[in-house]
Amino acid sequence: MKQLYDTTEKLAGKYSKPERPVKDKEDKPITEIQEQRKRWVEHFEEFLNKPAPLNPPDTEAAPTDLPIDVTLPTIEEINMVIGT
Repeated sequence: MKQLYDTTEKLAGKYSKPERPVKDKEDKPITEIQEQRKRWVEHFEEFLNKPAPLNPPDTEAAPTDLPIDVTLPTIEEINMVIGT
């Protein structure tokens, strides 16, 4: 539906893609595409290359043998679900 709306707006000449400026570390907008890309690389390198936490959270492993019924449903169960 969104694609239909966007196409209609483009054909009517009313379409404008909202711009979200990328900002540098001093909160100043970066206008050049290459500089924006460099800033994104810098951001994700800093964000993704953090050292592991010194005290990892104390969490227990989830149980692996869960009681899940994998049998086929009966005709009565199917009829009950679809309301016939």
